[in-house]
Amino acid sequence: MKYNLVLLAIVLFPVLAGAQELRCNVTVSSQKIQGANQNLFRTMQSDIYEFMNNRKWTDHVYSYDEKLRCNIMIVLDEQLSADEFRGSIQVQYVRPVFDSSYETTVLNIKDNDFRCRYVEFQPLEFNETSNRDNLTNILAYYAYVILGFSYDTFSMEGGTPYFEKAQAIVNNSQNLPVKGWKSFESERNRYWLIENVLNKSYSDFRRCMYNYHRNGLDLMSQRVEEGRANIAEALRDLQKVFRKRPSTYILQMFFDSKSAELVNVFSKSYPDERNRVLTILKEIDPSNGSKYAKIAEETETTQ
Repeated sequence: MKYNLVLLAIVLFPVLAGAQELRCNVTVSSQKIQGANQNLFRTMQSDIYEFMNNRKWTDHVYSYDEKLRCNIMIVLDEQLSADEFRGSIQVQYVRPVFDSSYETTVLNIKDNDFRCRYVEFQPLEFNETSNRDNLTNILAYYAYVILGFSYDTFSMEGGTPYFEKAQAIVNNSQNLPVKGWKSFESERNRYWLIENVLNKSYSDFRRCMYNYHRNGLDLMSQRVEEGRANIAEALRDLQKVFRKRPSTYILQMFFDSKSAELVNVFSKSYPDERNRVLTILKEIDPSNGSKYAKIAEETETTQ
């Protein structure tokens, strides 16, 4: 009987060990805080790493190779008290492109409203319905945002359950005495990110995310021209969002991740397709106009 139990544990262990969804690199920088106990920040980094990577975020089972590759960089600017800190958190998620070695950046967000309490050796705990700890609220929020965007790039609006979990964290954090969760504080914070994603008025954004990745990049290893044409068409969906509300946060988030990639994709396109894409990009992302000029330069050299 004991032998059978041991054998069962051996068989199940690889499944359980690979069940977690995230492969998250975590960095905590405390260089701006002079005279602080650096061991504390190393422990904080380790605890955040364990929280992100060892917690089960979905009901699905992931193999090691299927885990979502993401990065969290926390830069602490100020120590407010013995256990309270203020700074920023940057969250990145990269997704492999089908049948290639290329990885595309899906998410690249810098959140300047990072404030938390951290007590060394005190476990990081999270409760979805009643959590009052801002550190784990922020970490769990971004874990669900990463999952939501990942699922959205593989199936149309497939990330909705995870975006809704992130929205629940926003709702539960409304009474916390910290910034980042409330609508009136900024047009570009955690509240507005999830509001924009789930707002049906901006559903074309999620259509773009699916078609850009699944019918665009994932297709390019086999049918380059068709995949690139689908990406160009996906940009028209972003144009619809822009024309409804140019300052929509999710538009900035998209181009923070994709502007350089768009140059690479369409620099190798046909002149008429490049011109169509340039017209759209100049309208909906003028701040990156100097980057997109490289597409125009390539057009001129081929004429």
